[in-house]
Amino acid sequence: MTPTQARTLAGIQAELARLVRYDDESIVDEAWIRQRYDLGAAASYAPARTAAVRTAWHEAGHAVAALSVGARFSSASIRHGSGTQGRVHGIQGDRENGFVIDAAGQIAERLRDWSMPTGDDELRAWLPTWRADGGDARRFRRGIAARFGDDEVAAWRHCEQALIPHRPRIRQVARALLVHPRHLPYAVVAAVAASV
Repeated sequence: MTPTQARTLAGIQAELARLVRYDDESIVDEAWIRQRYDLGAAASYAPARTAAVRTAWHEAGHAVAALSVGARFSSASIRHGSGTQGRVHGIQGDRENGFVIDAAGQIAERLRDWSMPTGDDELRAWLPTWRADGGDARRFRRGIAARFGDDEVAAWRHCEQALIPHRPRIRQVARALLVHPRHLPYAVVAAVAASV
């Protein structure tokens, strides 16, 4: 970790400690709210705040999944762009479990409010609707073929089992993304996740 990254990590840890009693929507840095509002992605600050939280959990899911399977990435961000609301940049490694990383954003969003599909019928009805997600759905379907064939339900359940134990880490990384108004380098994300 570079000295700059160490300072970033120390600042995030201090901010998270100060805001430990506040919910996610209360800790969103104003830069993320204002950016979504100024770009017209949200009609007011309230939906901008909600969108930032949802995006933070989504990207934290990808980041923690990458960490858990031993993949590396350059950085994670919840910056709203032209075609994306956030991104974990430059994921490399572990192609065999790449589909877990691809599903992790959607799973993390559901872990946030414990709204996981309960039965296979519910999941089987939802999976075909999962399409426009920055390529995650397409990569997930391509990635499961060698191990699960076209059994998306079994592959999804495998991903859930892999990620549910990491919910505390996902939450901590999401909160770090919310309080820090810039991208977080890999080393910082890894340290934040390890602090839980």
